[in-house]
Amino acid sequence: MSMSSEFRALHTDPEKPLLLANIWDVGGARLVESLGAKAIATTSAGVAWSLGYADGNHLPVDELTALAASIVKMVQIPVSIDVEAGYANDPHVVSENLKPILDSGVVGINIEDGTDEPALLAQKIEAIKKVAASMKVDLFLNARTDVYLQNLVADERKLEETLKRAAIYRSAGADGLFVPALADSAQILQITAGTELPLNVLAWPGLPKVNELARLGVRRLSAGSGIPQIAWQQVAHLAEAFFAEGDSELFTKDYMAHSRLQQLFASAK
Repeated sequence: MSMSSEFRALHTDPEKPLLLANIWDVGGARLVESLGAKAIATTSAGVAWSLGYADGNHLPVDELTALAASIVKMVQIPVSIDVEAGYANDPHVVSENLKPILDSGVVGINIEDGTDEPALLAQKIEAIKKVAASMKVDLFLNARTDVYLQNLVADERKLEETLKRAAIYRSAGADGLFVPALADSAQILQITAGTELPLNVLAWPGLPKVNELARLGVRRLSAGSGIPQIAWQQVAHLAEAFFAEGDSELFTKDYMAHSRLQQLFASAK
């Protein structure tokens, strides 16, 4: 089975949603693969921060391309890259931006509407899928809508607006629907019933556990920027304590052994 087919199949199990522990670097990709990940997905926020940029379409495409290629080279499982809004407003420019990323061997991308009109993301989806087809890349395009995350409409209209956008994005060629900040069980059920796209939700306060999400029809659960936010907070705590105390004992607790880290990369291609 090809990586593309394998990745698509991971969205079809009605009893077990695909769990994605979103990472931001090559080492993280190798680590989560070693822990049993079925696929690798990046967090756009974590990637941007790790490379010195703010989240929100500020990352140079060539830096994201280099990262995508390095991750694909390191792991043996499917890789999906978050490309934010494609780093341009012009759909043609977006598709040209993504050509080298698609050429790196990734099998999936996330692309978002943000505060833009849904018609613009639909045009981007069409342009990207056309380019992918011309490159013979079977691309799983996960369309993210920020209806809930950015409160784009009043609460009572969020469900209707999300389903409207799902239909638009599916018609444009999207393969999945990502709705971050959606956590209400009743609305999750209505969305999974109202679209043929596999639903991806984001780890969020109040979100049901994964078994319940499966019952509601969810096919994918993403950690988003949660892991890097916690990791960076721990770095801050350790650095602050070290600066304050200069205590070497800080580094003798809750750490990963050098030998284990070495083993992760011993077979690097």
